[in-house]
Amino acid sequence: MIKRNVKNRIVKSLELREVSIIIGARQIGKTTILKDIIADLRNSGNRVLYFNLDIEDDSKHFSTQQQLLNKIELEVGLENAYIFIDEIQQKENAGRFLKGMFDMGLPYKFIVTGSGSIELKEKISEALTGRKYLIEMKPVSFLEFVNYKTQYKYEDRIEKFFEIEKEKNQLLLNEYLAFGGYPAVITADTIERKQEIMNEIFVSYITKDISFLLGVRFPDKFIKMIKLLAVQSGGIINYSQLAQDTGMRTETLKTFLWYAEQTFIIKIVKPYYTNQKKELTKSPTIYFNDLGMLNFSKNSFNGGVQDGMVFQNFIYSILDERFSHGLYKINYWRTKDKAEVDFVIHSQGGVIPVEVKQKSMSKVAISRSYRSFLTSYEPKSGYIINLEYSDSVYINKSRVLVMPYWRLFSIVLGE
Repeated sequence: MIKRNVKNRIVKSLELREVSIIIGARQIGKTTILKDIIADLRNSGNRVLYFNLDIEDDSKHFSTQQQLLNKIELEVGLENAYIFIDEIQQKENAGRFLKGMFDMGLPYKFIVTGSGSIELKEKISEALTGRKYLIEMKPVSFLEFVNYKTQYKYEDRIEKFFEIEKEKNQLLLNEYLAFGGYPAVITADTIERKQEIMNEIFVSYITKDISFLLGVRFPDKFIKMIKLLAVQSGGIINYSQLAQDTGMRTETLKTFLWYAEQTFIIKIVKPYYTNQKKELTKSPTIYFNDLGMLNFSKNSFNGGVQDGMVFQNFIYSILDERFSHGLYKINYWRTKDKAEVDFVIHSQGGVIPVEVKQKSMSKVAISRSYRSFLTSYEPKSGYIINLEYSDSVYINKSRVLVMPYWRLFSIVLGE
């Protein structure tokens, strides 16, 4: 089993009275991690009940709140217990249903999961305002992948592994960049099976999430949009051109992009700006949440570190996992004169430019675009991320740190 860091966060949420809601893409490992936590709870002598609403024998108990309560009382009594409900999006009006159960003041802690449906993120979250604790489960990270592949031998000294075992790390990186972080893809034995599983995941996503959301209308146009986004990943999106290429109106395209983001396939990254006359203010860039899905969508599993945009998407995934929360925001920067910086991480403490270089570096090289940002914003620090080279240099008052990508797993921004 692949150890997931999110497990600790879910376990800590068991102490809260609020409903724990675990969201994420299909087949990202939500059920697996639930069953692991359930086994731990039962081994510790706790009362636990598990429902999966994809199973008809379980879903029949959810016709009414009283019917579910009767079943729970039958199995665990009226004492403290943990009630796990998998695939909650299958329940119509699930938000109101859970709100009613929560407001009864029962001695039960509810933990629910759901795949990437708009119903789950919007309606359920809204109905449970003040009553929920939301946890997003992402694909297996590269760090989790490496620990799994090395059988957790270096788990407590992983940076030393990256420093010393460069050839092994390079092989692992190429595999991850090609096939991404879906658990079933990682554990598959052959390349052919990995490709088959990714196809199954994509078909399931289109048929169960997207066709439902679109009322079974235009799934072909949605698929075409995803494939075009894969080719343009990391590039600036021209709404009008993309709408023309997919054969839909611009407003429909924007709706489809919103669906794709809400169902955990892509992330939309907006520009950073303070000068509307000189800098881009509206056009976003697009990154994929999973590199395997990115490569599948553009019909290529050959991309390793030699594919600069896949590597840049990889760096975005690390930044998003570590720094995309309340304290930080991640944007990109580009002027109308086409000076650009891949990522700008900003908070109340200021801005930090991050440039990505997938090629091996042997000396510090500062691009004209990066210098332009340093001159315009005078940040305290900035980063240039590459495969293995380390150094630092001052550009005026800004300290620029050049570092291998794996340092991103542990750095404190601005140090």
